Amino acid sequence: MRKVSGLLLASERRAITGLASLYATRMLGLFMVLPVLALYADDLAGATPLLIGLALGVYGLTQAILQIPFGLLSDRFGRKPIIAGGLLLFLIGSVVAAQADSIGGVILGRCLQGSGAVAAAIMALLADQTREQVRTAAMATIGLSIGVAFAVAMVLGPWLAALFGLSSVFWFTALLAALGLVVLWKLVPPAPRRLRHRDVGIDRRQLAGILTRADLWRLDLSIFALHLVLMAIFVAVPFRLVEAGIAAEHHGLAYLGIMALAFACMVPLVIVAEKRQRMRGMCLLAIGGIAVSLAGLAGVGGGWLLFAWLLLFFTAFNLLEATLPSMLSKLAPAGAKGTAMGVYSTSQFLGAFLGGLLGGLLAQQWGLPAVFIGCALLAALWWLVMLGMPAPPHLSSEVVALDDDHPEGAMETLMASFAEVAGVEDVLVVPEERLAYLKVDRRRLDEDALDRLIRSNRHRGG
Repeated sequence: MRKVSGLLLASERRAITGLASLYATRMLGLFMVLPVLALYADDLAGATPLLIGLALGVYGLTQAILQIPFGLLSDRFGRKPIIAGGLLLFLIGSVVAAQADSIGGVILGRCLQGSGAVAAAIMALLADQTREQVRTAAMATIGLSIGVAFAVAMVLGPWLAALFGLSSVFWFTALLAALGLVVLWKLVPPAPRRLRHRDVGIDRRQLAGILTRADLWRLDLSIFALHLVLMAIFVAVPFRLVEAGIAAEHHGLAYLGIMALAFACMVPLVIVAEKRQRMRGMCLLAIGGIAVSLAGLAGVGGGWLLFAWLLLFFTAFNLLEATLPSMLSKLAPAGAKGTAMGVYSTSQFLGAFLGGLLGGLLAQQWGLPAVFIGCALLAALWWLVMLGMPAPPHLSSEVVALDDDHPEGAMETLMASFAEVAGVEDVLVVPEERLAYLKVDRRRLDEDALDRLIRSNRHRGG
């Protein structure tokens, strides 16, 4: 039967907890430097706004370059050894940055931090450890952990830097990497036989089709622009807080209030986007909110006005972080979500890298207001590009396990049978994986017909 229990097994719960905490602590270490580096870089030899921006974003370059190779290496040599190697690189980079007395040393450390590009390997191990029917929820847990890590980093980074200096942020990051190694070996269950998962891995044969889809590259552009803007403005935002009379040691409290309210404002908007199928409208609203907030930050006045503009920015930012992956999942062809997500993630990291450079360049050449004005103009252009995007269909992904070995000649017949079921909009049958990847409209899906088809197929296989 296709309808199997969606309750987590003990091993799955253990794997999800371990890998989500591993992913979160790694991202926490990368994010903690954002709200503090520009403020505390005066003590670093050779620091300029451009080099500070490079230090903020350079991790994205090594992440983008090495993410796919690390995933491929994990297929060949095992998930845990590759993840452990990535965490060691992250730890080494953190120590290098902590001991640096020049901006060049911090750039080198951030570059090494990013070279531990194990996101794809972690997601592949999560897929190894979970069944198809709980995998979507498992990956959503990872996504939630990233959001929590970002919010915590905005509070914890300023607090550590105010008490113990900039180096303490990197030493704490090194400690997180060491704890990650302990979590990997003690909490995450032993890795099962390595499998290929089309919902997390990149298939080179699908890559050209993904890159030429206008709806998908608009989403890639969106995550690129979103993280470009985020990284760029942190060259300037800490100074805006100081100008508003908020001492550096209290920045953590300011970010705590902003992040908490932004999350509360974002939740009902996500519900509207998902439940009422207003994804496109919410996306355009959020991009517009980012453009308006950045324009406001360029000429901000008193402290409460600064707080309002930052609240608008982070509400829109969180809304896009939550809805863009969901839109990608709905638009990606059956069996190609992993490839689409790989391109999407690479775009995100490239955006972070170029954002740091752009923010530093604008600040160095024309001052802090130029950072916000330049990013606001970019967001306005981004909004115009997204204006032509059609609303995504309200489809869900489903993976069906097949019991028998299908000869190549039977694949097209089986795909046609699935496609005839009401509500099945797209299908890909992969005989060597014994899986069928479906995109379904649950409002119209004939569950009984689909169950009968699966049962009859399995009887023939038996």
